[in-house]
Amino acid sequence: MNAAQAAAATAAAALAAERAGVTIRELHGLDEMREACRVLDRIWRPDPGNPMITPELLRVFAHCGSYVVGVERGGRMTGFCLGFLASAGLHSHIAGVDDSVRGRKAGFALKQHQRAWSLARSITTVTWTFDPLIGRNAYFNLAKLGATPSEYLADFYGAMRDEVNAGTETDRLMVRWELTDEHAVGSAAGTPHIVTVDGAGDRTVVALDAGPDGSPVVGRQDGDTVLVRIPAEAEELRRTDPSLAREWRYALREVLGGLMAEGHTVTGFTRDGWYVIDRRQESQP
Repeated sequence: MNAAQAAAATAAAALAAERAGVTIRELHGLDEMREACRVLDRIWRPDPGNPMITPELLRVFAHCGSYVVGVERGGRMTGFCLGFLASAGLHSHIAGVDDSVRGRKAGFALKQHQRAWSLARSITTVTWTFDPLIGRNAYFNLAKLGATPSEYLADFYGAMRDEVNAGTETDRLMVRWELTDEHAVGSAAGTPHIVTVDGAGDRTVVALDAGPDGSPVVGRQDGDTVLVRIPAEAEELRRTDPSLAREWRYALREVLGGLMAEGHTVTGFTRDGWYVIDRRQESQP
């Protein structure tokens, strides 16, 4: 990493914020921390007795040099992100924007700001977790940003009591965002990391797909490239058919989690809901 890379990242972050119509800045005062917690409450709707985080703890994180950032639009805080130093570099613990800016590319602008902030401090890797059943998040993280899954974590947070996660086991994918590699640089320039099923190659097999009734069907894993399907609307499925949603959770844990535990690489996520896994290293002499 050099000064030119950091400067380019700062310029890309400023452009992303301008296009999204938001201002992104570090937070310091206790009143700002209280507002940030209210933003988190709007997004995740936690049990009042079990807050996502407290203003006092955010104040400590900010004072100690962590990444504590608010997203503002029209003078109102509409998003928030907390990241702290970890063994890999920066771990982005929680990030979100509320409904008023969702779909306006504010989340992308926030991650570009995080990338620029990190590179300015000679941090070249950012990690975070997300629910592997949520397709829009998978596409955002793997395609739009160019991050790479590094570990499948079964029921990582245990039972959670916010409205977003209540009633489901909290499996997560840990991802690594290598800030100076070609995918991250391309992302900052507006070129996502696109993979398609059509481009997967001749020796491609389907390890997990949806059956005629919408239930998960486990298939083969013996190809050079392995495809793993997730349902289109997993969040809606949790509300309408919790039993089927759990079936998908356990099937994805078995198949995707199993492939990753064996050391196979997730190379991307397609727009239409497939994880693409590379197993070609096994066929090399």
